[in-house]
Amino acid sequence: MSAATIAQYFAAHWLEIAGLITTVVGIGLTTRRVLLCWPVVLAADLIYLVVFYRSQLLSDALLQIFFIAFTLYGWWHWWRGIRETGEVRVVPLATSSLLIALAVGAVGSLLLGEMAKSLHAALPYLDATLASYSLVASWWQARKHTANWWLWIVVDVVYIGEYVYKDLWPTALLYAGLVGLATLGLRNWKRAASAHV
Repeated sequence: MSAATIAQYFAAHWLEIAGLITTVVGIGLTTRRVLLCWPVVLAADLIYLVVFYRSQLLSDALLQIFFIAFTLYGWWHWWRGIRETGEVRVVPLATSSLLIALAVGAVGSLLLGEMAKSLHAALPYLDATLASYSLVASWWQARKHTANWWLWIVVDVVYIGEYVYKDLWPTALLYAGLVGLATLGLRNWKRAASAHV
């Protein structure tokens, strides 16, 4: 592969690559429960809003709008927790809350899928299901529940296949890395939860 080919690729995909970098940095900070994760994640949300809209992954583009709202909420919620206790503390997730959230994710999958299909989106139901459960994971993350990492691992593995299919190779590579980061986050958050028992 020549330097010119690499330069052309970077020129054509610079925004997606910028999204990849900011997402990795943001999730890396999140695994460590560092408040700075939220403005970095906000930048990634905005970048991927544009990337997904251009690729006609409309559920994913819509998802970024919800991510922006959850990111702002998470930033505020974590900041408030740090102000009160001096650190970001992991909070247990009740079984009833888990079941309700999973049911809401299923309903959201159907509603988003129908909307995406009517807009002639690529992969409407798969994309909608991933978007819906990503919202559940984001909510759990903002609320500081360790279960968010389990759900992110499952969702991100499926996203890899979707992005390969849509020829979004940098994003597929990103999501492979996010599986690893989610595994690291799960380990770190479980340790933090057990330290406060």
